[in-house]
Amino acid sequence: MDTSEARDYFVDLQQRIVARLEAIDGRAFRRDAWERPAGGEGVSCVIEQGNVFERGGVNFSHVNGDSLPPSATATRPQLAGRGFEVMGVSLVLHPRNPYAPTVHMNVRLFVALPLAAGEVAAPHAQPNWWFGGGMDLTPYYGFEDDAIHFHRTCRTALEAFGTEYHPRFKRSCDAYFFLRHRNEPRGIGGIFYDDLNEGGFEHCFALTRSVADHFLPAYEPILERRKDHAYGERERDFQAYRRGRYVEFNLVYDRGTLFGLQSNGRAEAILMSLPPLVKWRYDWRPEPGSPEARLYTDFLVAKDWLA
Repeated sequence: MDTSEARDYFVDLQQRIVARLEAIDGRAFRRDAWERPAGGEGVSCVIEQGNVFERGGVNFSHVNGDSLPPSATATRPQLAGRGFEVMGVSLVLHPRNPYAPTVHMNVRLFVALPLAAGEVAAPHAQPNWWFGGGMDLTPYYGFEDDAIHFHRTCRTALEAFGTEYHPRFKRSCDAYFFLRHRNEPRGIGGIFYDDLNEGGFEHCFALTRSVADHFLPAYEPILERRKDHAYGERERDFQAYRRGRYVEFNLVYDRGTLFGLQSNGRAEAILMSLPPLVKWRYDWRPEPGSPEARLYTDFLVAKDWLA
Protein backbone atom coordinates (compact mmCIF):
# COMPACT_ATOMS: atom_id res chain seq x y z
CA MET A 1 0.00 0.00 0.00
CA ASP A 2 1.40 3.37 -1.06
CA THR A 3 0.76 6.03 1.58
CA SER A 4 2.44 8.88 -0.30
CA GLU A 5 -0.85 10.27 -1.64
CA ALA A 6 -2.21 10.53 1.90
CA ARG A 7 0.96 12.25 3.07
CA ASP A 8 0.77 14.78 0.23
CA TYR A 9 -2.84 15.53 1.10
CA PHE A 10 -2.09 16.06 4.81
CA VAL A 11 0.82 18.38 4.03
CA ASP A 12 -1.35 20.47 1.71
CA LEU A 13 -4.22 20.48 4.23
CA GLN A 14 -2.01 21.96 6.93
CA GLN A 15 -0.76 24.67 4.61
CA ARG A 16 -4.26 25.62 3.44
CA ILE A 17 -5.71 25.83 6.94
CA VAL A 18 -2.80 27.83 8.34
CA ALA A 19 -2.96 30.31 5.46
CA ARG A 20 -6.63 30.95 6.13
CA LEU A 21 -6.17 31.28 9.89
CA GLU A 22 -3.32 33.74 9.38
CA ALA A 23 -5.60 35.85 7.18
CA ILE A 24 -8.24 35.87 9.92
CA ASP A 25 -5.84 36.67 12.75
CA GLY A 26 -3.55 39.08 10.94
CA ARG A 27 -0.46 37.51 12.48
CA ALA A 28 1.75 34.70 11.21
CA PHE A 29 2.00 31.26 12.74
CA ARG A 30 5.44 30.10 13.81
CA ARG A 31 6.55 27.15 11.67
CA ASP A 32 8.69 24.60 13.47
CA ALA A 33 9.99 21.62 11.47
CA TRP A 34 11.22 18.72 13.57
CA GLU A 35 12.58 15.20 13.30
CA ARG A 36 11.85 12.30 15.61
CA PRO A 37 15.02 10.38 16.59
CA ALA A 38 13.11 7.08 16.65
CA GLY A 39 11.74 7.70 13.14
CA GLY A 40 9.65 10.33 11.45
CA GLU A 41 9.20 14.06 11.13
CA GLY A 42 6.66 16.81 11.22
CA VAL A 43 5.90 20.51 11.11
CA SER A 44 4.23 22.35 14.00
CA CYS A 45 2.51 25.64 13.13
CA VAL A 46 1.70 27.57 16.30
CA ILE A 47 0.38 31.01 17.15
CA GLU A 48 0.40 32.54 20.62
CA GLN A 49 -0.99 35.91 21.71
CA GLY A 50 -2.42 36.64 18.29
CA ASN A 51 -5.12 39.18 17.53
CA VAL A 52 -7.83 36.52 17.48
CA PHE A 53 -6.18 33.34 18.75
CA GLU A 54 -4.76 33.37 22.24
CA ARG A 55 -3.21 30.07 21.30
CA GLY A 56 -3.58 27.76 18.36
CA GLY A 57 -1.70 24.98 16.67
CA VAL A 58 -1.98 23.10 13.39
CA ASN A 59 0.37 20.11 13.38
CA PHE A 60 1.42 17.74 10.64
CA SER A 61 3.28 14.60 11.64
CA HIS A 62 4.46 11.45 9.90
CA VAL A 63 6.15 9.06 12.30
CA ASN A 64 7.03 5.38 12.47
CA GLY A 65 8.28 2.98 15.08
CA ASP A 66 9.23 -0.59 15.86
CA SER A 67 6.41 -1.39 18.28
CA LEU A 68 2.90 -0.07 18.74
CA PRO A 69 2.42 1.66 22.13
CA PRO A 70 -0.23 0.38 24.58
CA SER A 71 -2.75 3.08 23.62
CA ALA A 72 -2.83 1.71 20.05
CA THR A 73 -3.18 -1.98 20.96
CA ALA A 74 -5.67 -1.69 23.83
CA THR A 75 -8.51 -2.50 21.45
CA ARG A 76 -6.31 -4.42 18.97
CA PRO A 77 -4.27 -6.91 21.04
CA GLN A 78 -3.58 -8.98 17.91
CA LEU A 79 -1.35 -6.14 16.65
CA ALA A 80 0.92 -6.04 19.70
CA GLY A 81 4.57 -6.06 18.75
CA ARG A 82 4.08 -4.71 15.25
CA GLY A 83 5.83 -1.71 13.84
CA PHE A 84 3.71 1.24 12.79
CA GLU A 85 3.42 4.22 10.49
CA VAL A 86 1.06 7.06 11.34
CA MET A 87 0.47 10.40 9.65
CA GLY A 88 -2.05 13.17 9.86
CA VAL A 89 -3.01 16.70 10.83
CA SER A 90 -4.23 17.75 14.25
CA LEU A 91 -5.35 21.22 15.26
CA VAL A 92 -6.73 23.04 18.28
CA LEU A 93 -7.67 26.72 18.33
CA HIS A 94 -8.24 28.71 21.53
CA PRO A 95 -9.61 32.16 20.63
CA ARG A 96 -9.09 34.99 23.11
CA ASN A 97 -12.73 36.07 23.06
CA PRO A 98 -14.81 33.95 25.49
CA TYR A 99 -17.76 34.09 23.11
CA ALA A 100 -15.72 32.38 20.37
CA PRO A 101 -15.56 28.63 20.99
CA THR A 102 -12.51 26.43 21.14
CA VAL A 103 -12.37 23.95 18.27
CA HIS A 104 -10.50 20.71 17.57
CA MET A 105 -10.02 18.79 14.34
CA ASN A 106 -7.91 15.73 13.60
CA VAL A 107 -7.50 13.45 10.60
CA ARG A 108 -5.03 10.58 10.45
CA LEU A 109 -3.97 7.35 8.75
CA PHE A 110 -2.54 4.54 10.86
CA VAL A 111 -0.75 1.51 9.43
CA ALA A 112 0.35 -1.51 11.47
CA LEU A 113 3.33 -3.07 9.73
CA PRO A 114 3.77 -6.86 9.22
CA LEU A 115 5.51 -8.79 11.97
CA ALA A 116 8.03 -10.21 9.54
CA ALA A 117 9.04 -9.83 5.93
CA GLY A 118 6.71 -11.77 3.68
CA GLU A 119 3.91 -12.11 6.21
CA VAL A 120 0.56 -12.54 4.47
CA ALA A 121 -2.74 -11.77 6.14
CA ALA A 122 -5.16 -14.63 6.61
CA PRO A 123 -8.19 -14.74 4.29
CA HIS A 124 -10.97 -12.31 5.35
CA ALA A 125 -8.65 -10.71 7.92
CA GLN A 126 -9.28 -7.07 8.69
CA PRO A 127 -6.84 -4.67 7.01
CA ASN A 128 -4.02 -3.50 9.25
CA TRP A 129 -4.65 0.13 8.32
CA TRP A 130 -7.35 2.49 9.43
CA PHE A 131 -8.35 6.11 9.18
CA GLY A 132 -9.59 8.23 12.04
CA GLY A 133 -10.60 11.78 12.65
CA GLY A 134 -13.37 14.26 13.25
CA MET A 135 -14.01 17.69 14.71
CA ASP A 136 -15.77 19.01 17.78
CA LEU A 137 -16.76 22.38 19.21
CA THR A 138 -16.29 23.57 22.80
CA PRO A 139 -18.19 26.80 23.53
CA TYR A 140 -17.99 28.78 26.76
CA TYR A 141 -21.12 30.77 26.00
CA GLY A 142 -23.55 28.86 23.83
CA PHE A 143 -25.45 30.03 20.75
CA GLU A 144 -28.01 27.79 19.09
CA ASP A 145 -27.26 29.00 15.58
CA ASP A 146 -23.56 28.23 16.04
CA ALA A 147 -24.33 24.70 17.23
CA ILE A 148 -26.75 24.04 14.38
CA HIS A 149 -24.34 25.38 11.76
CA PHE A 150 -21.45 23.28 13.06
CA HIS A 151 -23.45 20.05 13.17
CA ARG A 152 -25.10 20.72 9.81
CA THR A 153 -21.68 21.15 8.17
CA CYS A 154 -20.46 17.94 9.78
CA ARG A 155 -23.45 16.14 8.30
CA THR A 156 -22.81 17.67 4.89
CA ALA A 157 -19.21 16.40 4.98
CA LEU A 158 -20.48 12.82 5.24
CA GLU A 159 -23.65 12.82 3.13
CA ALA A 160 -22.03 11.62 -0.09
CA PHE A 161 -20.70 8.48 1.61
CA GLY A 162 -23.91 7.16 3.13
CA THR A 163 -26.66 8.44 5.38
CA GLU A 164 -25.60 6.13 8.21
CA TYR A 165 -22.26 7.83 8.82
CA HIS A 166 -23.38 11.10 10.42
CA PRO A 167 -25.59 9.68 13.19
CA ARG A 168 -23.00 6.99 13.87
CA PHE A 169 -20.07 9.41 14.03
CA LYS A 170 -22.06 11.92 16.08
CA ARG A 171 -22.81 9.23 18.67
CA SER A 172 -19.13 8.28 18.71
CA CYS A 173 -18.17 11.92 19.25
CA ASP A 174 -20.63 12.35 22.12
CA ALA A 175 -19.33 9.18 23.76
CA TYR A 176 -15.64 9.94 23.23
CA PHE A 177 -15.47 13.60 24.27
CA PHE A 178 -17.02 12.93 27.66
CA LEU A 179 -15.36 13.50 31.02
CA ARG A 180 -16.47 10.47 32.97
CA HIS A 181 -15.08 11.78 36.26
CA ARG A 182 -17.19 14.95 35.82
CA ASN A 183 -20.17 13.22 34.20
CA GLU A 184 -20.33 15.94 31.57
CA PRO A 185 -19.41 16.36 27.90
CA ARG A 186 -16.42 18.46 26.91
CA GLY A 187 -18.53 20.57 24.56
CA ILE A 188 -21.37 20.22 22.05
CA GLY A 189 -19.69 17.48 20.03
CA GLY A 190 -19.47 17.10 16.28
CA ILE A 191 -18.24 13.93 14.60
CA PHE A 192 -15.58 11.40 15.57
CA TYR A 193 -14.48 8.11 14.08
CA ASP A 194 -11.64 5.65 14.57
CA ASP A 195 -10.70 2.25 13.12
CA LEU A 196 -12.34 3.14 9.79
CA ASN A 197 -11.40 0.64 7.08
CA GLU A 198 -14.78 -0.47 5.75
CA GLY A 199 -15.34 -0.06 2.03
CA GLY A 200 -11.68 -0.05 1.09
CA PHE A 201 -8.83 2.39 1.23
CA GLU A 202 -10.04 4.86 -1.40
CA HIS A 203 -13.50 5.11 0.18
CA CYS A 204 -12.09 5.78 3.63
CA PHE A 205 -9.49 8.23 2.33
CA ALA A 206 -12.13 10.17 0.38
CA LEU A 207 -14.38 10.35 3.46
CA THR A 208 -11.49 11.60 5.57
CA ARG A 209 -10.61 14.26 2.99
CA SER A 210 -14.19 15.46 2.99
CA VAL A 211 -14.24 15.77 6.77
CA ALA A 212 -11.01 17.76 6.75
CA ASP A 213 -12.08 19.98 3.86
CA HIS A 214 -15.28 20.89 5.71
CA PHE A 215 -13.45 22.11 8.82
CA LEU A 216 -13.10 25.74 7.74
CA PRO A 217 -16.71 25.97 6.45
CA ALA A 218 -17.84 24.57 9.82
CA TYR A 219 -15.81 26.86 12.06
CA GLU A 220 -14.95 30.06 10.22
CA PRO A 221 -18.48 31.56 10.13
CA ILE A 222 -18.84 30.96 13.88
CA LEU A 223 -15.48 32.56 14.59
CA GLU A 224 -16.29 35.58 12.43
CA ARG A 225 -19.57 36.10 14.30
CA ARG A 226 -18.06 35.89 17.79
CA LYS A 227 -14.44 37.06 17.68
CA ASP A 228 -15.28 40.76 18.18
CA HIS A 229 -18.13 40.30 20.68
CA ALA A 230 -17.77 42.64 23.69
CA TYR A 231 -16.70 40.87 26.89
CA GLY A 232 -15.36 41.62 30.35
CA GLU A 233 -13.44 40.04 33.20
CA ARG A 234 -16.41 37.88 34.22
CA GLU A 235 -16.48 36.17 30.82
CA ARG A 236 -12.71 35.71 30.77
CA ASP A 237 -12.82 34.19 34.24
CA PHE A 238 -15.49 31.67 33.22
CA GLN A 239 -13.59 30.86 30.03
CA ALA A 240 -10.47 30.04 32.06
CA TYR A 241 -12.51 27.86 34.42
CA ARG A 242 -14.09 25.88 31.58
CA ARG A 243 -10.74 25.53 29.83
CA GLY A 244 -9.74 23.44 32.83
CA ARG A 245 -12.13 20.76 31.60
CA TYR A 246 -10.33 20.80 28.25
CA VAL A 247 -7.02 20.18 29.99
CA GLU A 248 -8.48 17.37 32.08
CA PHE A 249 -9.82 15.58 29.03
CA ASN A 250 -6.65 15.90 26.97
CA LEU A 251 -4.37 14.66 29.73
CA VAL A 252 -6.60 11.89 31.08
CA TYR A 253 -8.53 10.48 28.14
CA ASP A 254 -7.33 11.71 24.77
CA ARG A 255 -5.90 8.78 22.78
CA GLY A 256 -3.83 11.02 20.51
CA THR A 257 -2.11 12.66 23.47
CA LEU A 258 -1.49 9.29 25.11
CA PHE A 259 -0.20 7.76 21.87
CA GLY A 260 2.17 10.67 21.29
CA LEU A 261 3.63 10.56 24.78
CA GLN A 262 3.83 6.75 24.90
CA SER A 263 5.63 6.66 21.55
CA ASN A 264 8.21 9.24 22.68
CA GLY A 265 6.75 11.89 20.44
CA ARG A 266 7.67 15.55 20.55
CA ALA A 267 6.07 16.88 23.73
CA GLU A 268 5.93 20.50 22.54
CA ALA A 269 3.85 19.48 19.54
CA ILE A 270 1.67 17.02 21.46
CA LEU A 271 0.82 19.47 24.24
CA MET A 272 0.21 22.50 22.04
CA SER A 273 -3.49 21.65 22.38
CA LEU A 274 -3.54 22.96 25.97
CA PRO A 275 -4.86 26.50 26.52
CA PRO A 276 -2.45 29.18 27.79
CA LEU A 277 -4.53 30.38 30.75
CA VAL A 278 -6.60 28.03 32.91
CA LYS A 279 -8.27 28.13 36.34
CA TRP A 280 -9.63 25.54 38.72
CA ARG A 281 -11.95 26.15 41.68
CA TYR A 282 -13.22 23.86 44.38
CA ASP A 283 -16.83 22.77 43.89
CA TRP A 284 -17.85 25.91 42.00
CA ARG A 285 -21.37 26.31 40.65
CA PRO A 286 -22.69 29.02 38.32
CA GLU A 287 -25.47 31.27 39.51
CA PRO A 288 -28.85 29.80 38.50
CA GLY A 289 -30.32 31.53 35.48
CA SER A 290 -27.02 33.12 34.49
CA PRO A 291 -25.46 32.86 31.00
CA GLU A 292 -22.82 30.61 32.56
CA ALA A 293 -25.48 28.27 33.97
CA ARG A 294 -27.14 28.15 30.56
CA LEU A 295 -24.05 26.50 29.10
CA TYR A 296 -24.69 23.54 31.41
CA THR A 297 -28.47 23.36 31.07
CA ASP A 298 -28.84 24.04 27.34
CA PHE A 299 -25.59 23.02 25.67
CA LEU A 300 -23.65 20.47 27.73
CA VAL A 301 -26.46 17.97 27.28
CA ALA A 302 -27.17 15.17 24.83
CA LYS A 303 -29.05 16.76 21.96
CA ASP A 304 -29.81 16.25 18.30
CA TRP A 305 -29.08 19.77 17.06
CA LEU A 306 -30.48 18.98 13.60
CA ALA A 307 -33.81 17.54 14.74
